[in-house]
Amino acid sequence: MATSPLTVLLAGGGTAGHIEPALAVGEALASRHGVQVEALGTTKGLETTIIPARGVQLHLIDPVPIPRKKPWKLLAVPGKLVRSVQQSRRVIKQTGADAVFGTGGYVSASAYLAAKAAGIPFYVLETNALAGMANKLGVRLGGVGLNAVEGSGMAGDVVGIPVRPSLGADKDGTARQRALTQWGLDPQRPTILVTGGSQGAASINAAVAEAAQDLINDGWQILHAYGRKNAEPSALEHYRAVPYIDDMEAALAVADLVVCRSGAMTVAEVTACGVPAIYIPLPHGNGEQGRNSQPVVRAGGAVQIDDADLSGQRLVAQIHSLQSAEGGLAAMKDALASSPAGDAAERIAERIVTDLRR
Repeated sequence: MATSPLTVLLAGGGTAGHIEPALAVGEALASRHGVQVEALGTTKGLETTIIPARGVQLHLIDPVPIPRKKPWKLLAVPGKLVRSVQQSRRVIKQTGADAVFGTGGYVSASAYLAAKAAGIPFYVLETNALAGMANKLGVRLGGVGLNAVEGSGMAGDVVGIPVRPSLGADKDGTARQRALTQWGLDPQRPTILVTGGSQGAASINAAVAEAAQDLINDGWQILHAYGRKNAEPSALEHYRAVPYIDDMEAALAVADLVVCRSGAMTVAEVTACGVPAIYIPLPHGNGEQGRNSQPVVRAGGAVQIDDADLSGQRLVAQIHSLQSAEGGLAAMKDALASSPAGDAAERIAERIVTDLRR
C-alpha cells in the first residue's frame, strides 16, 4: 500500500487526443486527491507545448515509431525501444512514481514496459472506438484496461472519456468573456466554432471558405482554427481565423454550434460542454472517427456529414436545416444535457488513488 503523498506519471503523447485525456485525469488527481502529477513525452508530439503550459512537469524520452511504410527500418526498433524503456525507468525512479497512467501514442509502450519492469501498477486508457497497438500491449503486460466505449478490441472496463473537470463550468461567464475579448467577437451574434483538430483539415477549411459569407449573411459569426500547416483564409467581417486555439475552454464557452472532426477527445469535450455539433469524421484509418460520434448523433445532440459529401453548399444547407427544425439547436442542447460526459476523469482518478492506498 502506497502512502501519501502519491505520485502518478502520465504517459500520452503525439496528438491532443492522447494528451488531453491524460491531463484531464492528472488534473482530477492533483486538484481533488492531492497527488503529485508529472508526465512522460517525446519531441515528436504536441506534448512539448501543451503539457508545460498546463503546469505539469514534462520528462522527455526517445520516441519509438513503427516504420510501417519502410519495413527495413524495423531492424532498428528493438534497440530504440530498449533505450526508450531505460529512459522511462530512470524517470520512474527519479520521480518516485507510484503508478503510470497511459493513453497511447509513441511514449506509452515504453512507459508500460518500464512500469512493468519497475513493479508499479499501470493503467491503460483507450479513448478511441478501436484500440491502438501500444494500449493493447499495455493490457497484455498486465496493465489495468479502461475503455471509452465498448468493443474497442482491448479488454477492460468501460469508463467514458475523461475531460478536464473545469471544462464547461462557466457559471459566471468568465470563459465566454475571455473568448469575446481575445478573438474580437461580437457578443450579439451567435458563434460557429470550426476546428479540424490540432493539424487542421483541408476539406473542412475548403467548405468553410465557400460557406462563410452565406453564414455571416444569416447572422452568424465564425471562429475558425484552420491548422498551422494550412494557408491562412481570406479575411471577412465577422470571420476570425486563427492557426490554432490554445484556449479551447473559452472557444467552447462562446460557441453555439461546432463544426469539427470527430476524434474521441473532441466529441467528449464538445458533449461535456453541451454544444450542438456537426461532425465530419476523418475519412482515413479504420473508421473509428465515425464510430466515436454515433452515440451523440443517435441521442440527438449532433449530426454527421461524411467527408466525401462535404461542401460549402452542404454545410450551409445543414445549418439552415438545424435552424428551421422543430426545437432546432435548443432541442440538441436539451439532448446533450442528459449526457453522462464529464465525470470520467474523477471516476478514473478515484479508482487509481483507491488502488494505491489499498
